[in-house]
Amino acid sequence: MEAAAAGSQQPRGSSTTCRPRVSELTEAGNLAGVQHIILVLSGKGGVGKSTISTELALALRHAGKKVGILDVDLCGPSIPRMLRAQGRAVHQCDGGWVPVYVDQEQSICLMSVGFLLENPDEAVVWRGPKKNALIKQFVSDVAWGQLDYLVVDTPPGTSDEHMATVDALRPYGPLGALVVTTPQAVSVGDVRRELTFCRKTGLRVLGVVENMSGFVCPHCAECTSIFSRGGGEELASHAGVPFLGSVPLDPELTKSLEEGRDFIREFPESPAFPALLSIAQKVLTEAPARVP
Repeated sequence: MEAAAAGSQQPRGSSTTCRPRVSELTEAGNLAGVQHIILVLSGKGGVGKSTISTELALALRHAGKKVGILDVDLCGPSIPRMLRAQGRAVHQCDGGWVPVYVDQEQSICLMSVGFLLENPDEAVVWRGPKKNALIKQFVSDVAWGQLDYLVVDTPPGTSDEHMATVDALRPYGPLGALVVTTPQAVSVGDVRRELTFCRKTGLRVLGVVENMSGFVCPHCAECTSIFSRGGGEELASHAGVPFLGSVPLDPELTKSLEEGRDFIREFPESPAFPALLSIAQKVLTEAPARVP
């Protein structure tokens, strides 16, 4: 399956002139078994959205949940590497595309444009309509099956791709968004606009996560605030949304992501571990069981 072909197609069962009815989307069945949908957003690039998406999925998996990750960062699909799933093939079934399962228990599955590229170094040079078409196709044509959570990793910004994602997921009632920032004022200023985007699109904000909140020394475990500290908490307070926690920089977290290892399982002594677990627990608290 070629990326160009996938991107140029219109989502099956949809129209270019009107939004599909909820009943039409439900009949497709591909998101009918998903209990909760969470978007991970930021107005700033390089703040670690993919890191938070990956570790949140792993933490939810260790809490006994079945999790899917939809990677809509079309120009920078890094999650396949973070989960050691590069080079996997996407197959088709009667229900559509089968997501890539990253563990033997099939408790985490993933869909990314990274699986559709013939060459991993190939640049995705697409205009907005083609990107939007693939995002809609990811939502309508991936056979997710039964999931407790679908985590949607997004690119930075508040433009076409974000609106396409929110519009495509809106009929399924997303649980809300995690908004990721780093502590410094430049990042906080950009992320403040992401909160405005959420308000304008009617997307509930589950809370703000401050990533890279200090550097943990691998020798003495002392935490140094390289990028200042507290910007995320202050932003959440001013915006009137929950602050979910601060995740420090940790060489072990970086290494585990580069090698596709399970940080939550392998590094419970890391200072980043309780922060990530606390964020996942707060997400679980916000997601009561739905009645079928």
